[in-house]
Amino acid sequence: MAIRQGRTTGWVKSSYSGANACVEVRSPVRASVAVRDSKDPKGPFLAFAPASWTSFVGAVDGGALGRA
Repeated sequence: MAIRQGRTTGWVKSSYSGANACVEVRSPVRASVAVRDSKDPKGPFLAFAPASWTSFVGAVDGGALGRA
């Protein structure tokens, strides 16, 4: 995982977030999947290897991580 500063295009917010602040994902990308806080679009973002992001989303979708 790397924290990167900068602007990018193609950000997507979950349809489940409604008007609430949420994380946004820049996808699809070749080398990494970028994730940021939608309240701070010019702020930093995290970059994950595509396989890591896919594994994380699968774990969330499958309920393996529980609820906070």
